[in-house]
Amino acid sequence: MHPFSEYLQKYVYEKNELEEGGKIKNDFRISPEGRVFRKYWLDEIPMLINILKGEMKLVGVRPLSQHFYSLYDEDLQQKRIKNKPGFIPPFYVDLPKTMFEIMESERKYLELYDQSPFITDFKYFFMAIKNVLFRGARSK
Repeated sequence: MHPFSEYLQKYVYEKNELEEGGKIKNDFRISPEGRVFRKYWLDEIPMLINILKGEMKLVGVRPLSQHFYSLYDEDLQQKRIKNKPGFIPPFYVDLPKTMFEIMESERKYLELYDQSPFITDFKYFFMAIKNVLFRGARSK
């Protein structure tokens, strides 16, 4: 990403559409090197370090920028901040296509997690791995 790109996010979001899966289409802020890092998941290394430090958990909703967080319903915002962010999101289980579907996927995960944390994370972990390995689930 280019320097200070987080300050341009609202502008870029308003000028471009979201592609399937919730990423911004034609995002000029991503450098050529950044595209390579994303393609080979090298951009995930800092999150793996955060897991080792105990700041994140393996399964859970991904951290959001301030802009995307502001797009969420207030009740979902409150559910999100009650839990640590996760490395493997519910996205890879439900494979939502629109922003609304992404929010509903996260809401479903958080409600199940409140009822049974260990079982929910265990189930989501293996369903996500299956979708990534056998169904080609990828974030773009």
